[in-house]
Amino acid sequence: MHEGLRLVLVLLTAAVLAVALVRAMHLPSMLAYLAIGIAVGPHALGWLQESEQTGRLAEFGVVFLMFSIGLEFSLPRLMAMRWQVFGLGGAQVVATTLATLLIGLTGGIPWEAGLALGAIFAMSSTAIVGRLLAEKLDLHSASGRRTMSVLLFQDLAVVPLLIVIPALSDTSRLAEQLTIALAQSFAILLLVIFVGRRLVQRWFDIVVRRKSAELFMLNVLWITMALAFLTDWAGLSMTLGAFLGGMLISETLYRHQVEADIRPFRDVLLGLFFITIGALLDLSIVWQRIEWVALVLLGLVAGKGLLMLAVTRLSGADTSVAFRTAAQLAQAGEFGFVLLTLASGQRLLTPEVVQPSLAGMLLSMLAAPFVIERAREIGERLSRDEWMQRATGLQEIAAHAMNIGNHAIVCGYGRTGQSIARFLAKEKIPFIALDMDAHRVQQALTAGENVVFGNADRREVLLAAGLERARIVVVTYPDVPSAIKVLGIVRGRRPGLPVVVRAADDAHLEELRRAGATEVVPEVIEGSLMLAAQTLMRLGVPLRRVLHDVEEARERRYELLRERYRDVVDSGKETDNREGS
Repeated sequence: MHEGLRLVLVLLTAAVLAVALVRAMHLPSMLAYLAIGIAVGPHALGWLQESEQTGRLAEFGVVFLMFSIGLEFSLPRLMAMRWQVFGLGGAQVVATTLATLLIGLTGGIPWEAGLALGAIFAMSSTAIVGRLLAEKLDLHSASGRRTMSVLLFQDLAVVPLLIVIPALSDTSRLAEQLTIALAQSFAILLLVIFVGRRLVQRWFDIVVRRKSAELFMLNVLWITMALAFLTDWAGLSMTLGAFLGGMLISETLYRHQVEADIRPFRDVLLGLFFITIGALLDLSIVWQRIEWVALVLLGLVAGKGLLMLAVTRLSGADTSVAFRTAAQLAQAGEFGFVLLTLASGQRLLTPEVVQPSLAGMLLSMLAAPFVIERAREIGERLSRDEWMQRATGLQEIAAHAMNIGNHAIVCGYGRTGQSIARFLAKEKIPFIALDMDAHRVQQALTAGENVVFGNADRREVLLAAGLERARIVVVTYPDVPSAIKVLGIVRGRRPGLPVVVRAADDAHLEELRRAGATEVVPEVIEGSLMLAAQTLMRLGVPLRRVLHDVEEARERRYELLRERYRDVVDSGKETDNREGS
């Protein structure tokens, strides 16, 4: 068998198994790729040897990662969050870098290496933290907003750091190299922003008219690679060009389509990058310098956490918010590995420094989910101010609900919630909507709509929204666990109140009905019925017959689901009885 084919098959097999395992544990797949790299690398099984070709291919993963970050870059959003992004984020990066530099100098590490290490350790994991905050619905909490602001600054800081770290390798010409590099990057930035934006928008308008998904994808890849080549040719980093390419496309109408198209390339190549990072780890050197691994881990989790706690407290946040923000940022990040690879390639860091740093960074990321969850529990106990803020929020909700009765409570104000609100307003039925997206709430309030910031699956929030006086509750988001919480609260206070729940499909229909839903509307079923109705009407079938057929199909479909559920339950009971006898 061809050696290359065998290696690819081994890597794919390991990736499938390892990624499935970490996803079952609700951890980022990046950790699986790192573990594979450690196992098959030259310092362990030796299946994956270091080579220029492998390194180059892995580098494309970082190129696509920076491109996707460029897609997320929004100048209006950045300006709206500028104080927290540049103030809090800048303070965190500077404080961590300087603290690492001072510790490095006391340990005999040259200042150039100490500065590079400080920049590496300043990075935190957007992939891990963003996912955990989203799962806990904490993205728009006080600590969540601060954490995401710092992570955004870190992503932006990577761009100049990609210029600074190579310049540190020749300090005799440091000022000259930095001046030239910054002048080049500034010129390219101006050229791309002021000339490229209009060209890219017009070019993609032409491409889209051809109605070819293949041509569209080819153009996305061409822009990414062309700008990466341009910045590489100018003596800068390929990743800087990819970031600028993403930034250009983010200003067009095609941003979301591009993001969806580019994701498979990014994820697969980024997985290869993290495999090569894991392959760098030499466990024999790590074991010999285990005390330095422990020091790096302690520095990232405790030291970096304490620095962030101090910075957040000085910014005016209460103890609970500061504590949770600090814990959410107390780990290494994906770009830390990018910078570590760059510094190692520039001979700024020796293997004796790289290996313990790499091991400590990996361990800090493994510990991150447990640290964040524990900090969340402690933060809730600590905070008196948080309870005051929550009380203020409840008071605001109560103020909006004070003068209405026999109203509808709309849980969630996305597209579905807004559509329902329009129908209610047309029929002059009062309502109050609850949503966790602060930006969306602010837009709705500006438009004069009765929408407030609040988590609908909390008892005190529903009571403040006038649950005791409400006529109906509508859950418009397809989040089953949250919907069940809402149903439990409503049934505990108002057993007879109608509750209509949206579901993504029919998989949880009976579960939601058992929890107390008056009616469950699965999107898949309703969408297929409306599609059938439109088809029949276009074929000339009378409207009355179409409506009758749709209603009959709807009743039959829901009844089949109920019977299927009853059969499953009955067979389960029979099995239990047989096992019991």
